[in-house]
Amino acid sequence: MQITLLGTGDAIGTPKVGCDCETCRTMTAAGRSRLRTSLLIETEGKHILIESSPDLRQQLLRACSPHIDAVIWSHGHYDHFIGFGEFYRVQKVPPAYAAPPVMDYCSRYLHFLPFEKHPIPVYEPFDLFGVTFTFFPVNHPPVYTCGLLIEHDSVTVVYTSDTREDIPEKSRDLLCSADIDLLFVDGIAPEGYNITKHMNYAEAVRFARDVGARDYRCVHMSHMVPPGMPHAGYDMETFCW
Repeated sequence: MQITLLGTGDAIGTPKVGCDCETCRTMTAAGRSRLRTSLLIETEGKHILIESSPDLRQQLLRACSPHIDAVIWSHGHYDHFIGFGEFYRVQKVPPAYAAPPVMDYCSRYLHFLPFEKHPIPVYEPFDLFGVTFTFFPVNHPPVYTCGLLIEHDSVTVVYTSDTREDIPEKSRDLLCSADIDLLFVDGIAPEGYNITKHMNYAEAVRFARDVGARDYRCVHMSHMVPPGMPHAGYDMETFCW
């Protein structure tokens, strides 16, 4: 199994349009960016996309135009699903998987695009191409949002999606018992910032420690997060097992 971070930015992305902060200037000068957060899983010749961001076209081109066999959504914020329309006239529109409330919401917005829908109850594992996925609720008020437990052979990866640190007890118990090899964790801002529906860097580090992750990468980072921060993911970073 191989996982590639197609994007590690928040809804705005970095550099932010019209921004002259140090991070945006530095990344612009270096030709670097953070596209909106999404993950690409490759296994047994198949490609599974976690989130279909507004940057999907650019992300797929960066990844050498893989054929996408399935899409998984965490929640109904536009930066996590609205790029699904980019599949129109590019390939057969892939089936989508999400918790029932998420599927209902996204389907209403994508009413113009026929596709195969798979609403999956939370805490119930499901299999795609030899990889087992389990949705678990997190805490991203006021929008119903899920993280994702990903298991393949002896490897366990977790994607928290957008969330605060105080996730439901059942979800935390699931993660604490999962023996996590790698955690992708919401870290939208540096330590000291209080973001009511996300984690700052200090909270993300504590969350990773508390659930026992062996390694972790912050994703969904805003332009306030400087490049080179320890454990910050970066676009096109790849992990192989």
